Amino acid sequence: MLYIIGLGLGDERDITLRGLEAVKKCHKIYMEAYTSLLSFGLSTDGLSKLENLYGKSITLSDREMVEEKADDMLSESRDADVAFLVVGDPFGATTHTDLLVRAKKMGIDVKIIHNASVMNAIGICGLQLYRYGETVSIPFFTETWRPDSFYEKIQRNCMMGLHTLCLLDIRVKEPSLESLCRGRKQYEPPRYMTINTAIEQLLEVEQTREESAYSEETECVGFARLGSEDQMVVAGTMRQLQMIDFGAPLHCLVITGKTHPLEEEMLNFYRCRT
Repeated sequence: MLYIIGLGLGDERDITLRGLEAVKKCHKIYMEAYTSLLSFGLSTDGLSKLENLYGKSITLSDREMVEEKADDMLSESRDADVAFLVVGDPFGATTHTDLLVRAKKMGIDVKIIHNASVMNAIGICGLQLYRYGETVSIPFFTETWRPDSFYEKIQRNCMMGLHTLCLLDIRVKEPSLESLCRGRKQYEPPRYMTINTAIEQLLEVEQTREESAYSEETECVGFARLGSEDQMVVAGTMRQLQMIDFGAPLHCLVITGKTHPLEEEMLNFYRCRT
């Protein structure tokens, strides 16, 4: 059987009891390492903490392995219990849905064990989860690639008075363009988009489009390291949040829509005072 197990957001202790029981009986354990990371994921002993808790060795799975070589992992799960560990919840990324579909088509039994994800942890700021519109992703701009398809989605959400969750880009084990041109993969250093960069890019797109979907004075909430002991939540305008150092990854941003009085009361606890 293939177990797809959510790890939660904070550290190695956030796995559920059901998840831990499944891991301990699995023959092989894989962990995805590119759509997100645990709060300790950048530390040198992060992986060893997991291995010590589980009493098992873990194979890190990058994007290339999961998207191009997943059949090897799926084949192993025909004859043995295999765990695929996912930071947050198993279905927080479309890649994991694709993995489930492929397993089902191969006739492999799959068991899903859920956990907390950014999609519900953002509720900590007080904005009600059912008042969110479509979630958007903000990719890193390059000199030649500056996509803005997220703009219309934010605009539609704002017109309906809905909040918008902006998931910020993570670049882990991405081959450089130069190496691809040479036919020999060389990987760029990991990059994690900050709230500051996201706002800079959002405002650049607004300046180009000039459709008033948002502005420097638009109210937002910035989140850093959700689920960890040192998580950071700050509410303020885009201009205010752009001046704040949110520290280590991961970051995400919510563009606030029309607020209920109770939402405003909660936001006041996180309001930027500068």
